[in-house]
Amino acid sequence: MSTYPISLRSAVFGRTNAATNALLVAAGVLALALLAQVALPIPGSPIPVTGQTLGVLLIGTSYGATLGLTTFLTYLLVGIAGAPIFAGGAHGLSRLTGATGGYLVGMLVASFVVGALAGRKWDQRINKALVTMLLGDVIIFSMGLLWLHASVGKSWSWTIAAGFTPFIIGEIIKVAIAGTSLPLVWRFVQK
Repeated sequence: MSTYPISLRSAVFGRTNAATNALLVAAGVLALALLAQVALPIPGSPIPVTGQTLGVLLIGTSYGATLGLTTFLTYLLVGIAGAPIFAGGAHGLSRLTGATGGYLVGMLVASFVVGALAGRKWDQRINKALVTMLLGDVIIFSMGLLWLHASVGKSWSWTIAAGFTPFIIGEIIKVAIAGTSLPLVWRFVQK
């Protein structure tokens, strides 16, 4: 067994060229855009529950650090440029500079971090994959909560109640899905 970093993408596709990477980025942006439309508003909170975090965890680990980061950065740029791909069909720079911006920046950072850990094979065993996904979520919510608190100027108790508490059950499910599915996919790929 080799010790060099390898992503699920490189295990499936082998060495990829620019055209293949561009297609993977486009597919990842489309997946993120679709998952962002699975949005449930939370009364009293500017932050909806979406499927984006699941997409970030899966794309980051499957694509690896560089391509995962590139994919999410492309997603952000396309949404800022005016494509209605953010949660609820939103778009524009205000999504990045407003209350949701910290979550989006957290997702950008998390896509790189979980991809880097996957490059060290942390996505191949369930125990390490779950830790990887949990770390990705911690990054997303830490940055999201800090940004939310600063942007709305309300108390920390409000920030936690509006930006974290309603997400706990959904995030546990997303971490479980991502943390268990990738090791299963790896078992199949390695055969």
